[in-house]
Order: sequence, then C-alpha cells, then structure tokens
Amino acid sequence: MPVFKTPFNGYAVRFSPFYEGRLLVATSQNFGILGNGRLHVLDIDPASGAIAEIRSFETADGIYDCAWSESHDSLAIAAVADGSVKLWDASLPPTANPVRSLHEHSREVHSTDWNPVRRDSFLTASWDDSVKLWTLDRPSSVRTFREHSYCVYAATWSPRHADVFASASGDRTARVWDVRDPRSTLVLPAHDHEILSCDWNKYDECSLATASVDKSVRVWDVRVPRAPVANLAGHGYAVRKVKFSPHRESILLSCSYDMTVCMWDYRAEDALIARYDHHTEFVVGVDMSVLVEGLLASTGWDELVYVWQHGTDPRAMP
Repeated sequence: MPVFKTPFNGYAVRFSPFYEGRLLVATSQNFGILGNGRLHVLDIDPASGAIAEIRSFETADGIYDCAWSESHDSLAIAAVADGSVKLWDASLPPTANPVRSLHEHSREVHSTDWNPVRRDSFLTASWDDSVKLWTLDRPSSVRTFREHSYCVYAATWSPRHADVFASASGDRTARVWDVRDPRSTLVLPAHDHEILSCDWNKYDECSLATASVDKSVRVWDVRVPRAPVANLAGHGYAVRKVKFSPHRESILLSCSYDMTVCMWDYRAEDALIARYDHHTEFVVGVDMSVLVEGLLASTGWDELVYVWQHGTDPRAMP
C-alpha cells in the first residue's frame, strides 16, 4: 500500500473530508523538540496508488497537529510549537501562505479540531492548560476555556452537537463542555495517568473514548460516567491517539509509543481486531477516511506516512 517519506518526524495525519485520496500531514524536526515544521498536502494517485506531494508549507517551529476545514476544500489549520495557530490555503503557493497566523496561546499548541456540524469554527488545545475557540471571521479567539490544571493534549468536537466538545489533559481528567455554558458540564477522572487523546462516537452522542499514558483506551457513557463501558488493554506503552470509526459504531483505531496501530471492537469479548506493526518508531498519528470505509492512515517518528485498507499489509507495495 502507499507510503510517503517525510523529511521530518510525523506528528499527525488527516484524510480530507472532500477528496478521497487527499491527506494532510503535520511534521516536526528533531522529534518536535527543536527545529522547523512542515505541513504536507498529499494526493494518492488512483491509477498507480502512489502518494505524491502537491504542496508543502514550512514553519519555524514544529507542527504538532493539523485539521482540514469542513467548509473550504483547500483550507487547513496547523497547531504549532511556538504557540501559534496557522491557517493555510492549499490552492495558493507557499509565498501566499499562511493566510492567517493567530498567536494567543502562551505555550505549544498540541491539538486542533474543526467543527464538523457548524463548520465555521475550530478548537485549539495547548500546553498552557487552556482550550480556545476560534471562528474564521474573527482575528482573535471567541473564548478561552480554563479549568484543566495541566497541559491540554486534545480537544475534539462532538460530531452530533454543534456546541459540544471534549478535552483531554495531563491532569488525568477528560472534560465535556458546551460553549454556551460558563463551565464544563462534566469532569471525568478517566485514568490514573495523563490522558493524551479523546474522541466522540459519531453513532452514539453519549459515547466518548479516552487514551492514556497508562497504555489503555477506555470508552465512556457520559450519562453514567462512574465506570467505563469498555477498557481496552493491549498496547505496551502510552496510547497517543484514539479515533472512532466514521462508518461503524463500535470500531476504534489507536496508535501508541509501542510502535503499533490497533483496531478494536469495544463491544466484542475479544476486542482487539487487528494489530499493525509497520512503523519502526513511535506512532503518533492515525486517521480513518470518512469517504472510503476501511481506509486507514498513520504517521510516526520514523518519518513515514502509510495509507492502507484494513485487513491488508501496510508495507505491501501497490
């Protein structure tokens, strides 16, 4: 299946919501500790299956996350280690980019997510312990959410409710927020160690997954948060990212510092469906295509981006 070599260490990968074969990849030099960043826009050739770069954009600091706009097919956002949030237009040359640079966070921006319901706003989560809400028509943030007591590693919109999102923090809690309310609506002490990622279930508005340094993925019903609905143990080290399937209600994908990508059915007795060990370094980014069922992508510190169909070998050449 297709593979692409990046010059820097991979940090995040996102399928386009508009084009089946288009990907966005965030990378950072020197494992994101010090150095530049590069945002890649990639296309998969439908005839050969090869991945080609159609645009790349440079930043002076590493890029930790990225997201496609849900309203403009060429617009993307990058979360940058210098605390900035940069918007890029892939239809314009690098000299005309970024089209906007927003700098309010006081520390690294670790995560970004575009609102899939309202489509006019996005979130950023930062090591300054805050989450910020932005819209395209305003030069400054709409609101800052400050309740976490340590780095916020992720903030993810609900795919069902335009005003609801969840956040995951190093303070070992996940929180559920409604942007219309002054404070979070739920504080979930989801793990005994730092929580690095969270994601909502598209088919169940009350189902939230969390991933932690404790090597586990947990699925919660936010209406009855006393105990997880499922505890998915199988990774050997911290779980860096978790994603619910956009096509199947009980399927999740996770990636870990154990260099593997795992697929789970959290409702099954034997929850682990597949384990992919194609990376040779920490795997820090995964995604599932909204447009093509079963199409997966991953990136890691081995400077590789893989795209493959579930059930096939990611390393097999097209």
